[in-house]
Amino acid sequence: MTIWEILRERIIALGGGALLDFFAPARPPERSEGFAMAVVALGAKMAKSDGRVTKDEVRSFREVFQISDDDLPNVGRLFDLAREDVAGFDLYASRIARMFKDRKDVLETLLDGLFYIARADGILHENEMLFLRTVADIFGITGTCFERIHLRNLPDSEISPYAMLGVTPDMTLPEIRQVWRKLAAHLHPDRLQGEGIPQEALRLSERRLAEINAAFEEIKRARQPAS
Repeated sequence: MTIWEILRERIIALGGGALLDFFAPARPPERSEGFAMAVVALGAKMAKSDGRVTKDEVRSFREVFQISDDDLPNVGRLFDLAREDVAGFDLYASRIARMFKDRKDVLETLLDGLFYIARADGILHENEMLFLRTVADIFGITGTCFERIHLRNLPDSEISPYAMLGVTPDMTLPEIRQVWRKLAAHLHPDRLQGEGIPQEALRLSERRLAEINAAFEEIKRARQPAS
């Protein structure tokens, strides 16, 4: 049984109650289920914030979670339920923040995934940015950490390899290499899996790891002496 089938059955078991009840402290979901449902719930609320859901946003969601054609109806139903739920997105974000209160890196990964979905159509809309900033505040992700996530999720044409790594062009290559190695070690799938990170979060981390590796290679090539 896939995680999307499990989530659908869990929601049915709520007996038509608010989708927010999925995160009730009395019977919390497994962390992998909770993470996946968090992305669905907050993704749906974010899509509603700019008044439309584009094909690119749907595609990016499928990329993140590798959703099969068979599972699309389950995901679509969960998405619709979350979008129509009267509960505000801040309530969802608060429940999720409590669920992962001891794992700030998971909350950062979730915010990164929401940014990725939001920018899928090439634009970060004003309402989406307001949504993302509010979620970040609830997650306790502020200041330079939020700006770093924002910079690496600018539309593709605006993302520099330096922003992707959170470094500046005036840094030396050894300094940049040190930052890259620290990020790569932090995002390595074996390390994250050993720490019990949900499988769905691992997929987002794998995408992020590929991006920072490509960014470092681009900077390194640009700084090689001309032959």
